[in-house]
Amino acid sequence: MMKSVATVLAALLLSTPVAAQTPPAADYRQRLPQDEVIYFVLPDRFENGDPTNDRGGLKGGPLTTGFDPTHKGFYHGGDLKGLTRRLDYIQALGTTAIWLGPIFRNKPVQGAPGKESSGYHGYWITDFTAVDPHLGTEADMRAFVDAAHGRGMKVYMDIIVNHTADVIQYRECREGVPCLYRDRAAYPYQRRSGVTGRAINPGFVGDGVGTANNFAALTDPTYAYTPYVPAAEKNVKVPAWLNDPIYYHNRGDTIFRNESSTMGDFSGLDDIMTENPRVVAGMIDIFGGWIDRFKVDGFRIDTARHVNPEFWQAFVPAMLARAKANGIPNFHIFGEVSDHDVRPAVLAQHTVVDKFPAVLDFSFRQALVETIAGTRGTDAFEALFDGDALYAKGVDTAAILPTFSGNHDDGRFATFVRRAFPQSSDDEILKRVMLSNAMLLTLRGVPTIYSGDEQGFVGDDGDQDAREDMFASKVAVYNDNRLIGTTKTTTTASFGETNPLFRQIAGLARLRVSHPALTRGHMLIRARRETPGLFAVSRFDPATGREVLIAFNTSATPIEQPVQVDTASTVFTALAGTCAPRAVAPGSVMLKLPAFGYAVCAAEGH
Repeated sequence: MMKSVATVLAALLLSTPVAAQTPPAADYRQRLPQDEVIYFVLPDRFENGDPTNDRGGLKGGPLTTGFDPTHKGFYHGGDLKGLTRRLDYIQALGTTAIWLGPIFRNKPVQGAPGKESSGYHGYWITDFTAVDPHLGTEADMRAFVDAAHGRGMKVYMDIIVNHTADVIQYRECREGVPCLYRDRAAYPYQRRSGVTGRAINPGFVGDGVGTANNFAALTDPTYAYTPYVPAAEKNVKVPAWLNDPIYYHNRGDTIFRNESSTMGDFSGLDDIMTENPRVVAGMIDIFGGWIDRFKVDGFRIDTARHVNPEFWQAFVPAMLARAKANGIPNFHIFGEVSDHDVRPAVLAQHTVVDKFPAVLDFSFRQALVETIAGTRGTDAFEALFDGDALYAKGVDTAAILPTFSGNHDDGRFATFVRRAFPQSSDDEILKRVMLSNAMLLTLRGVPTIYSGDEQGFVGDDGDQDAREDMFASKVAVYNDNRLIGTTKTTTTASFGETNPLFRQIAGLARLRVSHPALTRGHMLIRARRETPGLFAVSRFDPATGREVLIAFNTSATPIEQPVQVDTASTVFTALAGTCAPRAVAPGSVMLKLPAFGYAVCAAEGH
């Protein structure tokens, strides 16, 4: 295996020159969102810089502290100090911005007996204003952000508005009795526990009228269930107003359809009533405060599709204004809208209706899965990019969508490749993954690397199975995984820079940020097939019009065929892969691509 890996790496290094250095720190605020290459990290799983905070200041066993480095669903010890200490590594990968998994104080442990897990991931918030002690202190957060900014790197915080930790309980629900969603027709706000119940909340005309006077009439939360807060957690949430059940929907578990999508509890998590103007003002105050205190450069917003559009229509402009007041002109906001369809109608809807500046590009990821980790033709990318017109600002919105191949929820791309082609050689698996990286780092959007992908991590599935430690792991189901591009395992730290995937990503990331055609350039499809094989696009320097032809081969057989280019593009230089030095005729260049190969060819004049 290693001989094949070495061959791939050697070819890559020969074809991808080291490009311009990272822009000076003083310039980083002026970069547009599409100028970045993002690195996504869950701090608990990255590096342990301070073992004294592993238990978050709590005493007892794992079910109290949440700390168990041998269990995939508990805290492992990574923290903000460790992340700061590894900024050299992150920058060596060529990334320019860090998407930081949630760092707010979380409920340490929740879940039914025997099914407990911890809030290591950061999505079970109790205190929206403080850093979780497992991850460090406010001073550690400030030191991290300042250190990143000092290197010219941006920091995007992962935030949550849709829900809090599971604190509120329902008297009708017990262990083994599910809290099924109860809709507004069968359980209206003005009746207790159903249409035949006692009259409550007189004068409340429904959650569609978002005025303070209307919501002042909503005083009794027992319209669907009877919510209560256990005595031990009566004041656990911060700010204090979040402890009142009246600011939650209290309608039971979502089924992810119809009204339950925005009003149901996500896996039992307390679903915040974001229609209430008190909540809108409160959330603007909370997250505006993080901008004021740390001068972060953007927000990734979790579970964005599960919040009513009117909330986002107020929240997003308020955050952009707060950022601008803090001297942050290009604050990047992107929502998580998890939808697995190559055609991006659902994603685009949230930029039009909710007014999100951008969303995570799940459609891009799906196109990669169906082609490189599947057998679909490259016309999948035509369907994907034709949909760019649907976004709020068309291709201008599409240009700032963070693209990705895998993540901490859905799983790593390498996992899908190995699952789809279990009989393939390690060399083929590596080439397929490298091809996906090439697409990610050269096509439109903002490429986002999930930490560990550059080290060849291959999880068993999504969620907890895709959240491996970068530092030496003690989790058996992580350590038995066979990685890509290396013979090592996750039993030892994974911060080396020799894996061919690391070398490839680093080379292409620097290539991307040094060529405006690859960050800000208009993209034109040149070739695609209904079967696996060629996909080619041209991207154009926005200042000079210079063409860069980018081509990919998703098939297991070599390709040699002409591809259309501008007639002014006659002489080409290979930025990656192998390119013909000259056009074969005006408007045509001959491409030769090996199986699962790619090439980036820059025209010398225009």
